[in-house]
Amino acid sequence: MEHLDVLIVGAGLSGIGAAYRLQTRCPDRTYAVLEARDALGGTWDLFRYPGVRSDSDMFTLGFPFHPWKAAKAIADGPAILDYLYVTASTYGIDKHIRFGQRVARASWSSAEALWTVETGDSVYTCSFLYVCSGYYDYDAGYVVDFPGQSSFEGRIVHPQHWPADLDYTGQRVVVIGSGATAVTLVPAMAGTAEHVTMLQRTPSYVASRPARDAFSDRLRAVLPENLAHRLIRGKNVALSTALYSAFRKWPAHAAWLLNAGVARELPESIPVDPHFTPQYKPWDQRLCLVPDADLFKALRDGSASVVTDEIERFTPRGVLLRSGMELEADLVVTATGLRMVALGNIQVTVDGRSVAPHDTFVYKGMMLSGVPNLAWCIGYTNNSWTLRSDLTSQYVCRLLNHLTATGTRICVPEVDPAEYDAPPRPVVDLSSGYIRRAAAILPRQGSQGPWRLRQNYPRDLVTLRFGPVEDGVMQFVA
Repeated sequence: MEHLDVLIVGAGLSGIGAAYRLQTRCPDRTYAVLEARDALGGTWDLFRYPGVRSDSDMFTLGFPFHPWKAAKAIADGPAILDYLYVTASTYGIDKHIRFGQRVARASWSSAEALWTVETGDSVYTCSFLYVCSGYYDYDAGYVVDFPGQSSFEGRIVHPQHWPADLDYTGQRVVVIGSGATAVTLVPAMAGTAEHVTMLQRTPSYVASRPARDAFSDRLRAVLPENLAHRLIRGKNVALSTALYSAFRKWPAHAAWLLNAGVARELPESIPVDPHFTPQYKPWDQRLCLVPDADLFKALRDGSASVVTDEIERFTPRGVLLRSGMELEADLVVTATGLRMVALGNIQVTVDGRSVAPHDTFVYKGMMLSGVPNLAWCIGYTNNSWTLRSDLTSQYVCRLLNHLTATGTRICVPEVDPAEYDAPPRPVVDLSSGYIRRAAAILPRQGSQGPWRLRQNYPRDLVTLRFGPVEDGVMQFVA
């Protein structure tokens, strides 16, 4: 049994950032990063489907302490993975990662003020447990059992586990879905396949933007690297925050603006309604990004098409739709979404009591009510993941240093549900299908105070970096 002051679970974007903050702001604390897989990178190592890329600019998705230097602001998966490897190596974080260590159970003892963390073949103890594995299920995506799938004579794949031997050259491809994965796959495959059809039951809001940021390129050409990086990050944060606030305040105007942008890109043969006119308000679901209008270029040149309909059943030759149309296919890609998990599916107990995440409230977007010395790192849905995850890691370091300074060993947020004037909501408050399906397992948030997870970086920056650690809600025990 090995003891460390802090255990970080997950060696992806969040875990690497957490390790850097920990070793620079709490240098006297020992730590290790437990990674279930055999490689670092998390999401960016898992997803290998064609065209996989960021849907946030890399100046904010990248780390503030290690500036993004590549030309493209919207980067592909391999470039992001390489960036993570370089970051981990540059700061010696890779030496702290224990691969093949999937955390199965974590048990807290108040008497000892320790977590006992069990993996498949090892047992650790730690004073603080920091779960940085995100909220996606890495083992399997969301799979829909469409009628007649077994009769289909072609191949069916899910993007989450893309086969390395898959050759779709000259094939007829149907991509089922309308989310970020689908709008990425369609243009990426269109240049190689005979034809790619994006089949969607309901459309999503789509916005196009350049993969390179001309303003940022000019700044980086004339200013010192670190200064340029800070200015670019500030500009991108301000712009994205303002747009999100405006879209939420004036959804009808936002919908018109988005639809008008799509209409300018589409060929006359493809109407905006119904193919790109969602029934929900902008930012009720995450906005799909199309860098350099690549999806629309594929639709204009005829290498791709979009069909809005419902699936009746699979046939030996393809997919039969409710309208009676049959889409012939050699390959069907089911971009039907992801599955969510809470706390990396770790079985958590506190003094012998099993903790169901859904029964807890999230404190300051990171800690769970009634669960001592544990934080869960999640990012923004309306902005770059790292903006929020880095704030969380900085706050965790503030909390650890406060424990040392006050001679206390335990910190636990305690909630009084009677304080709320509105029903609790899932911690990720969007109407997307993958979130609705996980509502029964996710921790909840309240309507006010530290129990509300705001999608507002400037406000969180002030609260988490400068707000008091002792706020009357967080309880400290010697």
